[in-house]
Amino acid sequence: MLQVWALDGIPEITPGDDLVRVIRDALSEPLQDGDIVVVTSKIVSKAEGRIIEAADREDAITRETVRLVASRTSPTGHVTRIVENPLGIVSAAAGVDASNTPEGTVLLLPVDPDASARRLAAGLRAIARVGVIITDTLGRAWREGQTDHAIGAGGIHVFEDLRGTTDAEGRPLVVTLPCVADELAAATDLVKGKASRRPVAVVRGRSDLVGDLDLPGARSIVRDPARDMFRQGADEAYAEGFAAGRAAGRPAETAPGR
Repeated sequence: MLQVWALDGIPEITPGDDLVRVIRDALSEPLQDGDIVVVTSKIVSKAEGRIIEAADREDAITRETVRLVASRTSPTGHVTRIVENPLGIVSAAAGVDASNTPEGTVLLLPVDPDASARRLAAGLRAIARVGVIITDTLGRAWREGQTDHAIGAGGIHVFEDLRGTTDAEGRPLVVTLPCVADELAAATDLVKGKASRRPVAVVRGRSDLVGDLDLPGARSIVRDPARDMFRQGADEAYAEGFAAGRAAGRPAETAPGR
């Protein structure tokens, strides 16, 4: 049976806080071997001092941008940028976040969420052999709304490889590779919430996923660019193809619906 619950009593986190101690003090019952502790990236960023003045947000987004994927300007003039950040994550505003932060500040993502997750897991393993997932809220291509995803992982298998097994009808599974780290991140968001000040949750019932601290982290979830079929926004891809066609001397064609 899978159990998921959030921890109460997590105080406001400030730079330099010991998150292992904070989590340990908030536990209403001891951790058990095989538990998975899921931590919102905001408190990791706060503890690691990844806080900047809100007035610097746009400059910070630019600094954190490795590649622009898409950019749109709203009727009010607000520009939304979808970019790839240094972690390889594609998201709005490079993950620079203004929610649940002290007034007048914004947060950058942790420098290395996998390393942060491994440090947390190592510290918490003084209590029990646990895994740790660090999460952030991301949108999804083709779908409205947002959900939490794993951006850091320590001591946990982020995939459940079902390739080579069979489905319920006995047919072989060829490409089935559930990203269980993302699934658990989304599940814990149901109990953590966005405004309840409950940034840490515990998952019990998937001890099969907990392993060595040096397992591949959440960075391994990012698709290799050589296999990424969706590296640009639709308008950007069309504009690039149109320009390439003109440069090659081919007659310009109008895309369907344009």
